[in-house]
Amino acid sequence: MDTGLESQGTVSGLENNALRTEWLPGKPSPQPSLRINAYNDADAVTHWLSEYTASPQTWRTYQREAERLLLWLAQQQLSLNAVDRAALQAFEAFLADPQPSRIWVGPSKPRQHPDWRPFRGPLSASSRRQSLVILQGMFSWLVEAGWVTHNPFRLMRDKSRRLNNQTPRIERYLEKSLWDWLWEWLQRETDSHPRAQFEQARRRIIFAFAYMLAPRISEMAAAHMGDIQQREGRWWWEVTGKGDKVAKVPVPDDFIRQLAQWRNVLGLTPEPLFQEDTPLLRSLNGQRRISDNQLYRLIRATFQQAADALEQEGGDAAQTEALRHATPHWLRHTSITHQAQAGVSLRYLAESARHARLETTSRYLHSEDEQWHLEQQRHRLQSSSPE
Repeated sequence: MDTGLESQGTVSGLENNALRTEWLPGKPSPQPSLRINAYNDADAVTHWLSEYTASPQTWRTYQREAERLLLWLAQQQLSLNAVDRAALQAFEAFLADPQPSRIWVGPSKPRQHPDWRPFRGPLSASSRRQSLVILQGMFSWLVEAGWVTHNPFRLMRDKSRRLNNQTPRIERYLEKSLWDWLWEWLQRETDSHPRAQFEQARRRIIFAFAYMLAPRISEMAAAHMGDIQQREGRWWWEVTGKGDKVAKVPVPDDFIRQLAQWRNVLGLTPEPLFQEDTPLLRSLNGQRRISDNQLYRLIRATFQQAADALEQEGGDAAQTEALRHATPHWLRHTSITHQAQAGVSLRYLAESARHARLETTSRYLHSEDEQWHLEQQRHRLQSSSPE
């Protein structure tokens, strides 16, 4: 199916950590202030992205937002240096409703697939805000690099409000009662076929891993068996996270028991061996690791199946909808929130979550809400309750 993007040359791919958008306009006239060796807008953006190669997840997120802007600019026949306040306003509106949808919107596909599209659907307000925050930083860098002469975001009158990406409280998590139901549902045996048994066991270890240790999805996919290490009788998870920072996280006994069951399915000893350099999460052949994208799709599909099951059981409609909207990152939010509710101190919670600032971890604390709500009940319509 010809969607129009191909004929306009506006489908870009990714190869060797570079945006394949050679057709893009944007090479400025030679300037003595130019501080990067770039030949078009896409190449300039690739230079900016190279600053984030040490953080693969950040790199992918920034690449996605930059590519969306470059594709839109190509359609508008504009260069980065031509982006003014009006163009920025038009792009912001476009993010909220990328039209024509047949060109811009489609299901998740590999990058080189002919049906790949830059969007899965319109971006929410928070996603639009994140995109603009990223692009504001990109323009600041390009100004310093001498590639563009101005940063159009500086003209945004209500910038402090619209670009404020500080979420006051984490709400995208599963309440404890819903998690308890989900974990019970994951224990149910639905098929005796060996492949189905393997998939069920893999689902359990994935959700146990996500809930017990609060990893990012890239950290889960990259985990090796030998990353689970025993020191002086205690189990620890050694993980390389954002910015290639190495950390160790205490491993609860519940996870060790789940890991032993998973290793039994794989035909391994109950406990990981010293420096065991094999993937913790594996593909259906039981040997190869699974990619970030495969893991993302697997978790999303599990959430959808769980939502269907809860709906068939006549479960709470709001909880069913929560499962339908849940993404893999909700599991990290759920883990950290439930640890806080269980009484894990803020200091240790921040260490386990590997947050650079306590302020970030404090967004997961909901205990004050409970106390506030309890005390608010003292405010009555009458001085005493009616008989």
